[in-house]
Amino acid sequence: MEIITVTRGNELLGYVAIDSTMDGRCCGGLRMLPDVNEAEIAGLARAMTLKYGFLGLPQGGAKAGVRGDPEAPPEVRRERLLAFGREIAPMLCSRRYAPHPDMGTNNTDIRELLQSVGVKVKHRELRVKDSGYYTALTVMAGVKQGARHIGLDLSCASVAIEGFGKVGGALGGLLAAAQIRVVAVSTSRGALYNPRGLDMKQLCAETGSSFVERYRDAEHLDRAALLELPVDVLCPCARHDSIHAGNASRIAAKLISPGANNPVTPEAERMLRERSVLCLPDFVTNSGGVLGGTMEFAMQPRDVIERFVDQQIGARIARLLGQSTPPRELAERDARARFAAMHQAAEHPTLKGRLMEVGLECHRRGWVPGALIRKLSLSYFEKRV
Repeated sequence: MEIITVTRGNELLGYVAIDSTMDGRCCGGLRMLPDVNEAEIAGLARAMTLKYGFLGLPQGGAKAGVRGDPEAPPEVRRERLLAFGREIAPMLCSRRYAPHPDMGTNNTDIRELLQSVGVKVKHRELRVKDSGYYTALTVMAGVKQGARHIGLDLSCASVAIEGFGKVGGALGGLLAAAQIRVVAVSTSRGALYNPRGLDMKQLCAETGSSFVERYRDAEHLDRAALLELPVDVLCPCARHDSIHAGNASRIAAKLISPGANNPVTPEAERMLRERSVLCLPDFVTNSGGVLGGTMEFAMQPRDVIERFVDQQIGARIARLLGQSTPPRELAERDARARFAAMHQAAEHPTLKGRLMEVGLECHRRGWVPGALIRKLSLSYFEKRV
């Protein structure tokens, strides 16, 4: 693990963590939050390596974080991001680290950051629009497979979503469409709770964090209280370590399907397992952003991605749950083995591998018809995932 502390003079701007590389390169989201720290970014980079390994996608795992307010005026956000970009320009220009949108950033932010240091964004790069939705799809797959495993009837179940942002909001829409009752949601401004169910249509139309202060048909709670509510399913979609040794004993949910990275500490996960709470591995249930984004880049339409995630990731989760080994232990072992095999192949590329890389670069530049890429790529994902 390599961690770079990014400063401007004596001012801390943020961090870049590189957990692994593939052919000397890595990628991962760049987030903007006021309190982002070194430990968080390191843990997120490690999660990216596991995610790529689990999916069989040959990428190195990294993550970056800018200290700043994502809801600040646009010119303030932009100045902060560009200052961060200038300080890490060498690794951006060499493509050693390729950033993507994450919590608090979007495609426009990343495009401007790259262009500000002279990196030309290629024709088909940074065009993925539904990363949060794709992540929600794999969280939903975890909810369905986890419920089946423990014998939970979702038509009668209650769900709480910690972090009602891009992922949590999309998940709320998916749950509502499946007629599964969402009784609690939270943002950085607090939490809402109504045991009869919240109006997902209304809440999914909201933007920002302050809607929890305006919504009337619910009890208003401290955001941390959401985690301990008497619900059947808990979906943490906010920050890391929100479930820890201090509150794990009070978690009432029977099933945890995370949308966030590293939301459950190792000690808390052990405590939950001892209480027979099924906690699915986060790098499995939130892998949809990487998978769906890569499939969208490969010109696959949304309905194909939806079916693929439901069938393929659903089947992978079911197989994890069908073993006697704890799901995380099994998933990590498999992810690391697959990543090592891909790393070895990248170090000793075959002619087929070299030709594929040339084809991929042509696709990035828009030189290959999208219809051809769409036709060829689905079998690639079927073999990889």
